[in-house]
Amino acid sequence: MPTRLLLEEGHDIDVFYANSNIAPQGEYEKRLTELQHYAEQQGFSVIEGAYDPAEWEAKVAPIGEAIKDFSPALGSKHVGDDSAPAPQNVAELLDDDRRRERCRACYRMRLEEAAAYAAEHGYEGLATTLAVSPYQFTDVIREETERAAAAAGLVAHFEDYRPYYDEATRISRELGMYRQNYCGCRFSVKEGEATRAFIKQQRKAAKEAKAAERAKEEAARKEQAAEKQAYADERARRKAILKQMREQGK
Repeated sequence: MPTRLLLEEGHDIDVFYANSNIAPQGEYEKRLTELQHYAEQQGFSVIEGAYDPAEWEAKVAPIGEAIKDFSPALGSKHVGDDSAPAPQNVAELLDDDRRRERCRACYRMRLEEAAAYAAEHGYEGLATTLAVSPYQFTDVIREETERAAAAAGLVAHFEDYRPYYDEATRISRELGMYRQNYCGCRFSVKEGEATRAFIKQQRKAAKEAKAAERAKEEAARKEQAAEKQAYADERARRKAILKQMREQGK
């Protein structure tokens, strides 16, 4: 979706695939192949950056390891905090205040790589498709895009593409594209599983609550109908008594 919008705006674009965060390598290659196929259809080029998981492990993974003890999505919480309330939404489940530290480091590494390539090869600006996902930290993505672009002497072209997420999802499904079920890094695999399970649980709870509300409304309707019928029966009984009394008085 972001690539299509950029093309429609008149930008001449190439996509720089900088994803050393993606694990395992088979997943990395599957996503790259899908992107290359789509790019060929849409008319833009894909440039593959270096796939260097070791660098990602050195720069980003230590932050992820350090926050495991604070992440509800990873089945843990703050040490000694047994009173922590259960998450009420996905943001609380992913413990955003801490998780964003890891994601910022990941964004920074990849955007710096893209900006360096762009500056070296004569590109004028830097944009990112990261901003289409509602599961990412859009404010952090903007900060890191602008920082990387400025450091490389590029124009930062940032747009919040989240309003197009549902449309992008629909289009990708219609095209039969491969859709990953986690962000990319090894930490996000379990977070993705936890998120899907949490959303499924929330939907089930909402469905049960809706069913309970419908049952309550139906019970109230039946009670009102019964009261109405009882009132009608009582009126009929009284009318019958009056009629009988009139007949007896003749």
